[in-house]
Amino acid sequence: MTESGTQPIRLGLVGIGKIARDQHLPALAADGRFALTATASRHATLDGIPGYHDIGTMIAGGHDLDAVSLCTPPDGRYEQAVTAIDAGLHVMLEKPPATTLTEIAALAERARAKGVVLYTTWHSREAAGVEPAKAWLQGKQIHAVRITWREDIRRWHPGQEWILAAGGFGVFDPGINALSIATKILPEPMLLKSAWMEVPEGRASPLAAELEMRSGNARVDVVFDFLQTGPQTWDIEIDTDAGTLRLCMGGSILQLPGEDEQKAPDREYPRLYARFAELVAAGESDVDVRPLQIVADAFMMAERRVTAPFDF
Repeated sequence: MTESGTQPIRLGLVGIGKIARDQHLPALAADGRFALTATASRHATLDGIPGYHDIGTMIAGGHDLDAVSLCTPPDGRYEQAVTAIDAGLHVMLEKPPATTLTEIAALAERARAKGVVLYTTWHSREAAGVEPAKAWLQGKQIHAVRITWREDIRRWHPGQEWILAAGGFGVFDPGINALSIATKILPEPMLLKSAWMEVPEGRASPLAAELEMRSGNARVDVVFDFLQTGPQTWDIEIDTDAGTLRLCMGGSILQLPGEDEQKAPDREYPRLYARFAELVAAGESDVDVRPLQIVADAFMMAERRVTAPFDF
């Protein structure tokens, strides 16, 4: 039982990879509004939790599930979400929510018709500095935006060949986190003007990309790199008429002009699950595709440069 006396949300977790173990499981364990009731994974199980090979057999397992959280790679997630929605379950999607915009539109309509909740999560929007940054930018004149997202694919996605396959997003898998923050805090939409991406020979998705966009009258320059060793870089700088705002380390550190850095502990995934519980209680969906729209635009418009083969 939860503190209010209501039954917890009986949740099935689909996919038990790195992101599930690092983030989803600790967040669920700390939130009394959820009861992790079953899992589905082709490769792993959890001690003490009934485990199944796929979402269909998990749902048929007789656990009276209320919801599922999908932590699998985006390619194939649409079919999993359809299975859950058709079973009358609420659905939470890890980012990126699907491989195409059409898939998300279809899922949103299907969830609406079935009367269940669909939640497209963007965990970086829950970083500590994001909401204060958005509030500070209100009413400011924005002159320029610089986004630099550089990380090591071998550290964060060890051996995950799918991420460089078709539908795997490549460097846009982490880069979409930056885009999720920018679309949240900037008062004007970001419109893509030009782009290039570097795709290793024999792969379908890029290891590096640069975008030039506009947000109102401000130029937005974006650099994504999946081969950064040493310290990782997840920074957004915004020049305004009141000085430069800086969001560092994925939005967890905020520095406003003339002020000391503001830091706070990582609470991204606990906040996502808190939001999911609120949506389920209210019977409301939360579907935001703006970050995915920019990625789709980039794949359509970018100049592609083939680079040397890449191996994990």
